[in-house]
Amino acid sequence: MKKEDCFYLGKIVKKYSFKGEVLVKLDTDEPELYEELESVFIAIGHDLVPFFIEESSLHKSNLLRLKLEDVRTEEDADALLKCELYLPLATLPELSGNKFYFHEVIGFTVKDEKFGEVGVIKGINDTTAQPLFRIDREGTEILIPMNDELIKTVDRNSGVIIVRTPEGLIDLYL
Repeated sequence: MKKEDCFYLGKIVKKYSFKGEVLVKLDTDEPELYEELESVFIAIGHDLVPFFIEESSLHKSNLLRLKLEDVRTEEDADALLKCELYLPLATLPELSGNKFYFHEVIGFTVKDEKFGEVGVIKGINDTTAQPLFRIDREGTEILIPMNDELIKTVDRNSGVIIVRTPEGLIDLYL
């Protein structure tokens, strides 16, 4: 399995018990979707290594407590600290309407209701307080907030997202 075929689920942040259990900080708004996993891929070096899950439960709000097969001691758990967890893209539930996964809209064309065609989504900047579309317009990068009020339509069939940006936002970049 390659990272390109997977999505980032979270990171092992600490040990939970002397029996090798670990706590994973999940990168999701719906941690309960991942409570009943059978297996995960853990990034160890440059490889994704599959691990089967013996037990799992939610711990506090967005932490997942895992008992992994073949991880029996504190030392085994220590070796996995700060490792990232991944799941195959095929396991993601399908979204509809204006909801989408970040990786899903890369390459989509963005059109503004007033401005017209803005450009093509080259990436998502999610390091800011609010995620931003990174749009390429003939070599110029335009950033548009990914806000439910700005996104009017997501057309998966044609690969187009219609937005209504505040007056002058796009002009700031041109």
